[in-house]
Amino acid sequence: MKNFKIPHVFIFLFGIIILCSILTYLIPSGSFERTTKDYGGKTRTVVVPNSYKQIPKNYSLKGAIVGEEIEGKSTPVSVLGVLEAIPKGLGDSAVLVFYVFIIGALITLIQHTGAINAFLFKLIAKFQNKPKQLIFLIYITIFSASSFMGIASSTIAFIPVFLFLSKKLGYDRVFGAALLIIPMSLGWTSGVTNPFTVQIAQIIAELPIGSGIGLRLILFIVLAVTGFYFLIRYGEKVKKTPSKRLMKDDSFGLEEFGSFEQVPLKRKHIFILLFFVVAYISILVAVQTIGWGLTEMSACFIGTTIVIAIIAGMNGDEAMAAYTKGLQIMIVPALVVGVARGISVVLQEGMIIDTLIQHASVALLSMPKIAAAEGMFIFQSGLNFLIPSASGQALVSMPLMTPMSDLIGISRQTTVLAFILGDGLSNMIIPTNGVLMAMIGLAKVPFEKWFKLVLPLFIISTIIAFIFIAIAVGVGY
Repeated sequence: MKNFKIPHVFIFLFGIIILCSILTYLIPSGSFERTTKDYGGKTRTVVVPNSYKQIPKNYSLKGAIVGEEIEGKSTPVSVLGVLEAIPKGLGDSAVLVFYVFIIGALITLIQHTGAINAFLFKLIAKFQNKPKQLIFLIYITIFSASSFMGIASSTIAFIPVFLFLSKKLGYDRVFGAALLIIPMSLGWTSGVTNPFTVQIAQIIAELPIGSGIGLRLILFIVLAVTGFYFLIRYGEKVKKTPSKRLMKDDSFGLEEFGSFEQVPLKRKHIFILLFFVVAYISILVAVQTIGWGLTEMSACFIGTTIVIAIIAGMNGDEAMAAYTKGLQIMIVPALVVGVARGISVVLQEGMIIDTLIQHASVALLSMPKIAAAEGMFIFQSGLNFLIPSASGQALVSMPLMTPMSDLIGISRQTTVLAFILGDGLSNMIIPTNGVLMAMIGLAKVPFEKWFKLVLPLFIISTIIAFIFIAIAVGVGY
């Protein structure tokens, strides 16, 4: 186990796709009926409670090789279907894939102007004697943005910046990646006003948006403190004793991301960074207030790129050279997002996701209140592996969990809490999370090294989640 090494991310994810395709032969197929409902002015497709029906499987040589559609039956995923899962996954997540390309290219262009380098060196110089304060300010900013605004995929392109910062402060590559991923994941989990988790779940559960915020604010504080202590403890350990680094033989070179040379902070750099920050915040506010999605965000980031190139005084050829370099850097992270989606494609085409959900929901109904609420949390964590999309999970699980919580005697607010905790905590450890795999892939941190780092934090955070859910049931939250 000491020399255990997970293969390249694409091979690793393809292996999971093959494993899931085998499960489609072993697990009974079935499905819930779906219906469309209007939630907050948006029409969404949700499952109908108590509508599950098992579907007989069709086993045949043709079906196993190229697939075979038989009316009224489900065919397990074929050899061709396994291969098709990758292009289908890329197709299903095309908007997100191109969004990752666009935001990555934008950050690379800004770096080319020298604005990021100048600002970072200024920041490092200011906090030279108190690096922990700088780390905390960065950490709490990301944590808050994730908890209140639901930032996630939009931060992938910042990985090179965090790696450089980590290197200049004397930490390692893993710390640089963790400085972004840990607060983003735990902030997302606390979900104070996260529009992609708590707000969607509360709408489906027919609760006022923003209700129950008090307990989530306490959760915010507890997870923020826990995550920061864990992060800084690892950072200080590897800073004092480099031999304790998780990647001992890593030279920590960042040449592939371009030059990180020291440059003086000029007025032009300030204008570029100010415009980017204002544009970035405005786009996130639009996501919250007027329901913008990735398409609108991508369009605005393209516009932001054009304006920044003009402010920097770059000609067309120079701007495009920097922009295309950013596209090249983001090839693997962007494609990882789509390949990871291929896993859910296989499970859906094999029609076994609904079966797993049905059996889990039946088991929960037979449990006492607290055990059932904790079971909802565990169920949601498992569902996140199968459907690594918060809004996608909400549309599948919340229509089932809501009436179930009424029958068991658990408040709907507690059900929402179990949902956001299950979705959020597992995000920092499951390999089907395309955003996580894209980030550690861009940072060149092997999954087994990341897993080894974050597993203790995941366990501690899971215990915290169990405690909060038990309290919620006890006080009738």
